[in-house]
Amino acid sequence: MSTAEALVARLRGGLTGAVSGAVSIAAHALGGGGTPSQSAVALLIATTLAVGVVAAGTRLPVAAILVAGQVLGHLVLSLDAGHFHVPGPAMIAGHAVAIAVAALLVVAAERGCRFVLAALRRVAPTPFAPLRVPGAVLVAPRPPVLRGLRRSAGIVPRGPPVTV
Repeated sequence: MSTAEALVARLRGGLTGAVSGAVSIAAHALGGGGTPSQSAVALLIATTLAVGVVAAGTRLPVAAILVAGQVLGHLVLSLDAGHFHVPGPAMIAGHAVAIAVAALLVVAAERGCRFVLAALRRVAPTPFAPLRVPGAVLVAPRPPVLRGLRRSAGIVPRGPPVTV
């Protein structure tokens, strides 16, 4: 995955997780739920983090991930308040509209990020171009100098000359 695609994937994951949590809290408040406890908020943050990680790591449709995030967020907040109930048609319609709008916004943000990154890639120079490294120079090994053999190599005259 290129750097640009990794950035777009992180953007998708962050936005999907944040929108999932925000819509869960808003729907809970509009549905008459009280203020969530600290433990419910911590569990909701963990849930939205998991939703964001899944959105960043896969190419599943954003709408499908948002639906799963809404279901998980609704379960977390309903279990905390102790009033687990089956959502009514108005709540389901509200969640469906919120998911559709959020999915469109996340996809538009992905496209916008790709557009900006492509424009920057065309305009800005490469910050650190790799240096060309010359190939390795092969050096033939030198045979070891045998000093003892060099002294005794050849015929060496020993003694006085023969004709005197």
